[in-house]
Amino acid sequence: MAATKLDLTGLKCPLPALMTRKALRTLSVGDRIEVHCTDPMAVIDIPVLVQQFGDRIDRSERRDAVIIFIIEKMNAAIANDD
Repeated sequence: MAATKLDLTGLKCPLPALMTRKALRTLSVGDRIEVHCTDPMAVIDIPVLVQQFGDRIDRSERRDAVIIFIIEKMNAAIANDD
């Protein structure tokens, strides 16, 4: 299954976390999303967000100034929670 790509490069805190949260809500359990961002705070904010949702970071890496997270949707209970 191919991951959906979410390009958040150039956005500053809190936008990468907020937009990742919004995207996670649209996924079904087992779906993956590939998040690209450049905000240095994302290395803290995105993992905390994923943990709070009960989802899982499959992989993270840094390519020059871009931070990439591959996130797998694990928890359907909060998929559409506001």
